[in-house]
Amino acid sequence: MNIAALNLRQAIMYKMQGSDANDVQETITDAIASGQEKTLPGLGVLFEVLWQNSDQAARQSMVQTIADHLPKQANPPV
Repeated sequence: MNIAALNLRQAIMYKMQGSDANDVQETITDAIASGQEKTLPGLGVLFEVLWQNSDQAARQSMVQTIADHLPKQANPPV
């Protein structure tokens, strides 16, 4: 496999194809529980699917929830 040619979105969608709601929930729960940086792109792709399939009211609710729960001040990453 040519890693430079890898389409990450396509790879994640391929891996998730045929998943039901329980599979998706388990994937999200496991990714968050693991705390591994490598799971973040997959969560991003799933969020993109959610965003693209949500109406404006749902999007505004998501944005507000995220904004409400971001830290007021965070430590530098390194």
